[in-house]
Amino acid sequence: MSQGIFGYVNVLKTAADASWAREEVLTNNIANVDTPNYKRQDIEFTSFLQAALERSGSTASSLTQRVNNINYNDLAIRTYTDNSTLSYRSDGNNVDLSTENVELASEQLNYNALIDSMNNEFSRFKMIMS
Repeated sequence: MSQGIFGYVNVLKTAADASWAREEVLTNNIANVDTPNYKRQDIEFTSFLQAALERSGSTASSLTQRVNNINYNDLAIRTYTDNSTLSYRSDGNNVDLSTENVELASEQLNYNALIDSMNNEFSRFKMIMS
């Protein structure tokens, strides 16, 4: 049972790291909202997590087994530049302050939920050990 807990905690920790990195990137985007030709950046993690879960075994009977089979080297956090030109701005900057603030608030909620999940897993582990 502890292997399942450690598997979840490892995935949660990696997801929390990705969430923290995304908060930093979004904050940087907000800081550069008035910088001409600045292109917004973002973090790609969810697709790596989904791919790792798929590779961990579609024959696994439970999510716990799939998480335990994940190769954590496959869980990458990649920063990319969004070169889209969907902005209404004429200075070449594609950061929309409203969108970035909403994304940042959403990511902060996500991060807090991940930390709460990790704390719950540790609490369960402590109950098993006692």
